[in-house]
Amino acid sequence: MTATVTVQPPGAHTGPRRDTRPTRNAHSARRTRRAWAELLRLPALFTVPGDALAGAAATTSRPTSRTLLAIGSSLCLYSAGMALNDWADREEDAAERPHRPLPSGRVRPAAALTAACALTGAGLALAARAGRPALTVAAPLAATVWAYDLALKHTPAGPFAMATARGLDLLLGAAATTGRTRDALPSAALLGTHTLAVTAVSRRETQGGSTLAPLAALAATTAVTRLLTLGSPRPPAGRRNAATSDLPGTTSPPGTLRTGLGALYAATAARPYAHAVLNPSPPLTQRAVSGGIRATIPLQAALAARSGAPVTALCVAALAPLGRKYARKVSVT
Repeated sequence: MTATVTVQPPGAHTGPRRDTRPTRNAHSARRTRRAWAELLRLPALFTVPGDALAGAAATTSRPTSRTLLAIGSSLCLYSAGMALNDWADREEDAAERPHRPLPSGRVRPAAALTAACALTGAGLALAARAGRPALTVAAPLAATVWAYDLALKHTPAGPFAMATARGLDLLLGAAATTGRTRDALPSAALLGTHTLAVTAVSRRETQGGSTLAPLAALAATTAVTRLLTLGSPRPPAGRRNAATSDLPGTTSPPGTLRTGLGALYAATAARPYAHAVLNPSPPLTQRAVSGGIRATIPLQAALAARSGAPVTALCVAALAPLGRKYARKVSVT
């Protein structure tokens, strides 16, 4: 008895063929979204709105629609800086961080540069919409971002440029909301000091080996915390009275909230700094940088509470859990 073998002609199939193109397209879209989330440091974006809100709180009791424009401008300029940073560092990242979106080929360098230009333009346009005072602050802010990424990052002036950019971002909120930036200068100085410390630590995050930078950052965190929790700033012009907050019926800034947020800021930043002092290895140095970035949110919230705006402070503090959530999926540094 012989077996019969049926040979299918080329191209023939016995059943319906499954179309895998939608699955491949969906997978490709997810990879693209993740690559851009990594490029723009998605978790770090949650540290941006608090700049404008803290600046607004320093000048008035409630944010306005122009404060929202300032937040949009800040987000665009910050994202532009992230894209430009990776474009400028693409050769260095190819050696030290080949998994980053540009050296891994997941995002083209031309696309990153185009995004940086477009986001800068959008940020300036939103600031112009908020008024001339806001544009007056946003223009030097954009110039500082580009100067840092293209020229100053690897120089001794780099950390100071980054601190200047963060301080200007806070002043942008004040300029857009009321046009007055002088009242927000103390808050901008404290935020700039914190940013200076984080940036100084970040310069060694891939090599490690430095105890001086995290030790200096630890000292700066202690000083900023003390200034946050002791005393109160001069009430800004435009308050209903000398110490009006944005909660109806209250007549003084809630010291308990300010102290609690200041303690949260200190705990978030100080612990990873201390670990990096004891063991300045690259992983612990990177954790110190990440902790410093995450500490920006409770710092902004404490600044708002210190200015007598507890509702604004709580809104800013609510961004911290969102930042932590996405930091589990995308690196903040």
